[in-house]
Amino acid sequence: MPRPPQPVLTRDRIVAAALALIDADGLAAFSTRRLAAALGVRGPSLYNHFANREAILDAVAESVTVAVDIGFFGRHDWREALRRWAWSYRAALTAHPNVVPYLAQGPGRRPAALAMADAVYGALVKAGWPPARATHVGAAMRYFVAGSALGSFARGFVEDPELYAAHYPHLGQAHRLAEHQRSVDEGAFALGLDALLHGLAAEHRRILAVEPPAANG
Repeated sequence: MPRPPQPVLTRDRIVAAALALIDADGLAAFSTRRLAAALGVRGPSLYNHFANREAILDAVAESVTVAVDIGFFGRHDWREALRRWAWSYRAALTAHPNVVPYLAQGPGRRPAALAMADAVYGALVKAGWPPARATHVGAAMRYFVAGSALGSFARGFVEDPELYAAHYPHLGQAHRLAEHQRSVDEGAFALGLDALLHGLAAEHRRILAVEPPAANG
């Protein structure tokens, strides 16, 4: 009986397989050799589609970033747009936390990442933020979202009440955090985001009071 034909190797197949490997084992364990083995091909076959390992990682990062909704910046005021974008951004990153350290290096030449930076910066400047301050706001938001996606605060505590009872009296309920992971992590993100946006709104009002936007025309 003839063997079934092997699926055609495409950029999309390579990126999907690479993302699956990184999700499972982390960035440090990722290699083109392991990727080729997962795809059932020889290593050189990958280079018909990508120049090197870095190019594959760029494509993986792009596939994560493209899931972030940046349309909010055309439909809402800057503060609400930042809020909704931050939740969308966090959802994309928490689905693939092992990719976050690579994404944190910056957008490079990736179209989706550059489009996201452009949308955030453009909306802030349009709202009256001075260009330098708009850059700071965008960076602060990225630090906050990326940091929240690197790992679970709740999962960082072991489920052993005896560990805390003897020496950490203020952590008497810490062993229960893991069972409430989603509510703890999302609640912390919501609280931090509210506080950050509240502070940014106050700074925005101060800036506009000192430097009102120039009249059109």
